[in-house]
Amino acid sequence: MFNNFSPTDLNPAPGYILVEPAKQEKKTASGLYLPDTHTEKPQHGTVLAVGDKLVNDRGVEVSAPVKKGQKVLYKKWGGNEVQIGDTEYQFLRFDDILAVISK
Repeated sequence: MFNNFSPTDLNPAPGYILVEPAKQEKKTASGLYLPDTHTEKPQHGTVLAVGDKLVNDRGVEVSAPVKKGQKVLYKKWGGNEVQIGDTEYQFLRFDDILAVISK
């Protein structure tokens, strides 16, 4: 856990995106409250920072599929978590992004 800095101090490496996951739902649509052991981590969140272009193994430059501030849907098992304060952030590879959420 890191307490010495904030997520805005982090600049992702080329090919990576820093995402703040959405808050976990604690209540079902019917109004039942879920215990912490039964909640799944969200697969969507807000892009906080974007790394530079990545040069793939074929020598082709790959640009980020998203911009800072966009909401995205990402792979369930993608990324690496880093905890800053009480929040867990995700470092995702460009190809971990499944979709940009337009609403």
